[in-house]
Amino acid sequence: MKVEIKTAKFDPWQEIKSYQEQMQKEGLFGAMASFVGSMRDFNDGDKVTAMELEHYPGMTEKHLEGICKEAGNKWELVDVLVLHRVGKIKVGDPIVLVCVWSAHRAAAFDACRFIMEDLKSKAPFWKQETLEQGKRWVEKNTQG
Repeated sequence: MKVEIKTAKFDPWQEIKSYQEQMQKEGLFGAMASFVGSMRDFNDGDKVTAMELEHYPGMTEKHLEGICKEAGNKWELVDVLVLHRVGKIKVGDPIVLVCVWSAHRAAAFDACRFIMEDLKSKAPFWKQETLEQGKRWVEKNTQG
């Protein structure tokens, strides 16, 4: 399992490829499910031009590791990769990557969604959007 908070832009597809090459678990998985979340240019009916994401170092990683372990207790998983950006983020930039490897697709899909939903609703991240008319803190996440 790998959980990492990143301050620099990342290429989710290269991250998956690189991590999978390091896994050395060839033949142990038959399925891989992934989710990539990107910065969009709108929220709550307003145009968003940028975003600043903050986190609580140590606490955030611990929370993400805990939810990955919980997913591993619910489903038979081979491995999990979670990357999340913090800092200044531009429209179109990848923000989050959740990738799950399992022997079967159902476990991979279900665990990936489980991790992502918890991350969006419970993980200690704070978002401040830059709008055309100023800045605002995001009080709630959008629904799935």
